[in-house]
Amino acid sequence: MNPNLILPVGTQVVTRVDIQDEAVHTRGSVGVIIKSPQDNSHAYRVEFPDGSVASLRRSELTIRKESQKEGLQPAAYLSDFDLYDYVIYRCIVGSKAYGLDDANSDIDRRGIYLPPADMHWSLYGLPEQLDNKDTEECYWELQKFLTLALKANPNVLECLYTPLVEKAMPLVEELLAIRSIFLSQLVYQTYNGYVMSQFKKLEQDIRTKGDIKWKHAMHLIRVLLSGIEVLNEGFVPVRVEEHRQQLMSIRYGEVSWEEVNAWRLSLHKQFDDAFAVTSLPERPDYEKANAFLIKARRSMV
Repeated sequence: MNPNLILPVGTQVVTRVDIQDEAVHTRGSVGVIIKSPQDNSHAYRVEFPDGSVASLRRSELTIRKESQKEGLQPAAYLSDFDLYDYVIYRCIVGSKAYGLDDANSDIDRRGIYLPPADMHWSLYGLPEQLDNKDTEECYWELQKFLTLALKANPNVLECLYTPLVEKAMPLVEELLAIRSIFLSQLVYQTYNGYVMSQFKKLEQDIRTKGDIKWKHAMHLIRVLLSGIEVLNEGFVPVRVEEHRQQLMSIRYGEVSWEEVNAWRLSLHKQFDDAFAVTSLPERPDYEKANAFLIKARRSMV
């Protein structure tokens, strides 16, 4: 909720204080805004069901829908727990995992957390992911992780195939043993979507700034290389030693955009050809993924 937002006419509100203007209304009374101020230093005009009107400052009222949510906010409930205690999988992805890091590269950690059943079942819900930007960490709640993997999200698939694993509970070892269930022809759609979106941004940068973020161009090419191998081999390649020199040359801007784009077009052709003959199933194995999730949930009861 943005306290500086000017609420529009017609918004239903609840009073935070007892008021006495044209009539007496106790704290918790419901009304509707009939006149909004130019800024929050002035008062709102609020009409009540009995037809009376009162002047109220922003601090003296709250939006009715927000008021109803106050008892259901998870912050107080979750403050009793450290959700990072429930991380069951932690791995390193990004440039270090690809073998494309240098002295300035961060270490990106990703993984899965699995909360106790009581927390999962509670009224308050749970965050779909835990983010710590200071330490470059992100952990998805198990169901979210599986859903993204089934959609062939490149970042999540790389978590399943990275060689740099720092923590894997026995349950995760079972997941890694069946990780191929997430590979399907959806890889062609998802990876293409990422590449086209990134390419559009790079072209926009060239038009407006005359230059691009070369690291992004490098990863565009890397994703295409990865997608081709996934469709051909049924395996997600994380490390890219074979192409490291070429990719690092792109990262440092040592090749022209024209050369990068020519390689991109060539890889797109290979990607299309790989899709035409891939032995991957049309869809991932939803049943096995669901069975694993149920087993994991039961283990936390």
